[in-house]
Amino acid sequence: MLAVADLAAVTVAAAVTAAFVGSLWPFAFLPLWLPIAKFFGLYDRDHRALRHLTADEVPVIIAWAATITALLALLLPLTSAGALGTVAAVAHVALVALAAVITRSLARRLWWIWTPPEHVAMIGDGDALESMRRKFGLFRDMHFELSSERPVDELGSGQDRTRALLEIASGVDRIVVASGHVDTGLISELNSICRKRQVKLSVVSPLRGRALPSLQIAQLADLPILEYNTWDLSRSSLVIKRTFDICVSVLGLLLLAPFLPIIAIAIKLDSPGPIFFSQVRAGLGGRPFRMYKFRTMRDAVRPDGKPLADVERLTPLGRWIRNSSLDELPELFSVLKGDMSLVG
Repeated sequence: MLAVADLAAVTVAAAVTAAFVGSLWPFAFLPLWLPIAKFFGLYDRDHRALRHLTADEVPVIIAWAATITALLALLLPLTSAGALGTVAAVAHVALVALAAVITRSLARRLWWIWTPPEHVAMIGDGDALESMRRKFGLFRDMHFELSSERPVDELGSGQDRTRALLEIASGVDRIVVASGHVDTGLISELNSICRKRQVKLSVVSPLRGRALPSLQIAQLADLPILEYNTWDLSRSSLVIKRTFDICVSVLGLLLLAPFLPIIAIAIKLDSPGPIFFSQVRAGLGGRPFRMYKFRTMRDAVRPDGKPLADVERLTPLGRWIRNSSLDELPELFSVLKGDMSLVG
């Protein structure tokens, strides 16, 4: 939704800039501006932050608007549109920044209406827990629903505490720890549990003022919040990775299309057996899928019935195919299908 909002913002700015330069070329560069927004972190903050406020992003939005305007000023002279004038450049920065603030605010409002609230469990004690409880009631834009609340001293220790934490992490989206003192063992165990369950973990720091570290990840009114990386990649990162997988696999298959039949014929002539070796593997979330490679081995037994060692089963052609990694080329079809992902 934020990407759509940004695309709408830069489209408005492109329309005005096109009128300034008398050309439609500003629209041609629109696909470049969203990856730059990703680079500025404009699609990752909401994945982990307690509050989703466009006002907190205004400095970054202005920096993004200035960056894409500078790039536009460099790219337009390479086209028939000519140079981007000073007035047009200033107008482009202002329009992108203003339109992005408006469209992002609208997108977050629609998200708030359409999306169920995040289920949150709180663990804590004393004033810290009470203060966090008040913040939840005060800042309704956080879009939270308090599912459970557990005092720290009721968690117990050892296996009892582990069972209690597993119970708390079950069925929630985030755990917030608000305590007057930080139990490193508790936080370490929670971090591990939340990572396995893909539950977000936020810890209200008991430190205040000059005792705070120089790098703060989040701030909720007067409460500094330490965010732990217990989640996987953000949706925008997953979209970029999937797009990369599709483009590279398609390009690879197109470039290698003349060679795949040659390899298949060579395997068939080299030794009896199928062209492909297939095996069921575990994919994302443990979902099984069938993986294919070019076959590099012969049958597991000799004609006399005695078993062959793996080294003996490897054919001369198969050894060369393995050393050159050509046996893995059929996996590009699995990447294109979405069963696998490129990692190297």
